Amino acid sequence: MNLFKKIYWIIFPVLCVVFILILDKIFKIEHSWIQTLVGISLAYILSPKVKVVGKQNGEEEQIKWLFFKKVIDKEM
Repeated sequence: MNLFKKIYWIIFPVLCVVFILILDKIFKIEHSWIQTLVGISLAYILSPKVKVVGKQNGEEEQIKWLFFKKVIDKEM
């Protein structure tokens, strides 16, 4: 999990590039603005989100992701 805590922010740009390439090569969508719009939308939905939660000892940042059942504390 420590590796995920360090590189969670890079998942969104990687997913953007992957989805844009898939739309370009496999589905052969010609308009680049459609590729970009769909690729970024899918990447945003599937990327991890950082949420600030208030607790007794102060505010805490947590990472939530669609593919994890548990919430991950952002502190290392």
